[in-house]
Amino acid sequence: MTNTGNNAITALTAELNGLLADHFALFIKTKNFHWHVAGPRFRDLHLLFDEHAIEIRDQIDVIGERVRKLDADTLTSAGSISAHTQVKDQDDATLSAEAMVAELRDDNVAMVKRLKAMKELADQANDNATDGLLDDWTDMAEQRVWFLSQTLK
Repeated sequence: MTNTGNNAITALTAELNGLLADHFALFIKTKNFHWHVAGPRFRDLHLLFDEHAIEIRDQIDVIGERVRKLDADTLTSAGSISAHTQVKDQDDATLSAEAMVAELRDDNVAMVKRLKAMKELADQANDNATDGLLDDWTDMAEQRVWFLSQTLK
């Protein structure tokens, strides 16, 4: 499948690259929180953040390869990740554990929104493979939202 002259594929691959950037940025933020979480819930949150980071990291290659299978270019640098992500940087290593959990929850809620919006793009591109992957990625992000939301109760 090529994107030559196909606006639907072009739109889909652009959004996939945005999703790829979001995964890179969310991976880094989640690892940052994994390293810097402190307090009475340290062990549980340290392990939860690491589990989430690994899951997000493992999706990065699949997303990038999906873009390539659609005959488009992927992100090429930290600068391109920064230019395409919707995930905001967080450089404060002294955030409370609750603030970290809430921020990751909110970032994952935004990820779910982005994923669900991409379904229409995959449909317009008649791309069943991406459509199926979006379902899997949405389920994973929704599970992260659930875990983080329950942790805040």
